[in-house]
Amino acid sequence: MSSPRPVAISDHALEQLRYIRDTMERTGSFTAVPGWGGVAMGASALVAAVIAAMQADVRMWGIVWMCEVVLALAIGTAFILRKTQRGDRTMFAAPGRQFFLSFSPPVAAGGVLSWILYQQGAWAVLPGMWLMLYGAGVVTAGAFSVRVVPIMGLCFMALGAVALACPAAWGNWFLAFGFGVVHILFGLIIARRYGG
Repeated sequence: MSSPRPVAISDHALEQLRYIRDTMERTGSFTAVPGWGGVAMGASALVAAVIAAMQADVRMWGIVWMCEVVLALAIGTAFILRKTQRGDRTMFAAPGRQFFLSFSPPVAAGGVLSWILYQQGAWAVLPGMWLMLYGAGVVTAGAFSVRVVPIMGLCFMALGAVALACPAAWGNWFLAFGFGVVHILFGLIIARRYGG
């Protein structure tokens, strides 16, 4: 009967270091939320609000804002990638995965509800719903990020609740204030305090 081979001390040490690194990574926060990306997303939302306000057809108004969603996602993703590469991190490490897995369900629900409400012509509720569900995604994802992120999400949710209680004609300006001004303000805070 042969005895088991002894484990080399270097192999054991490497295994322990991997465990420590993985544990630290899982408990870390996602710091790659892009401040300057938020500013850029806010600026594009302000432009979208002006273009949407010029539309005579409410369906075209919706299309302008849906195009803005695609543009904002592209801007946010590009800035997150840039910030993670600059910090020698990956956005797919545990905190980044947790951030995106928490952010995605409310945003996906918003997408499905938007399509249904778009088909039914229920335009009046879209601005408030968009702000609230985006805010919910930011709050839940913010649990894995820096402290200011969930506060920003709560601001979006509160603004969405107010938008739902106000006349539908104000919806475009609530979107401009939320996705434009709120993004810019919090983007500047994040850029200043958390490195861009």
